[in-house]
Amino acid sequence: MSTPSRRSFLRGHFARETERHMRPPGAGPDFMDLCTRCGDCVSACPESIIIKTPSDGPRIDFSNGACTFCQECAQACPTGALAESVTPGWDWRAEVQDNCFSLGGIACRACEDGCGERAIRFRLQTGGRSVPLIDQDACTGCGECAFVCPAGAITFTIPEPAQEALA
Repeated sequence: MSTPSRRSFLRGHFARETERHMRPPGAGPDFMDLCTRCGDCVSACPESIIIKTPSDGPRIDFSNGACTFCQECAQACPTGALAESVTPGWDWRAEVQDNCFSLGGIACRACEDGCGERAIRFRLQTGGRSVPLIDQDACTGCGECAFVCPAGAITFTIPEPAQEALA
């Protein structure tokens, strides 16, 4: 485990994050060091998906909608903790959990219908079930699938090759 930066230490953040939280688009590896928790990105988000947490900084919450990658959060950030990108997006990718209605034999394809990138498809199985398959290359991590999922079965992770690039 690496040691915290001087800025983090002086702010009372004595250890690095052990768990990765979904941060706004443009958040790089030094996000926690640069973020002052001012809330400007929260106020700027037209989709209201960036929430303010007092100790952990801003996080993404798809219960209000999906990210359109408008970059208004990055434009509002006074410290440069969020960088604007020519190709907006981030490394997060959707993952379907076991509580998916379709995996349990209940007809549901809300995530597939909501995915504008067509990254989610269903493979029919015997017994009336269908298995959701996510094309990780097509998935942008926008969160529309999570927003429309009635079971709350969509989570987000950073695939291993992208994690290695961040190190």
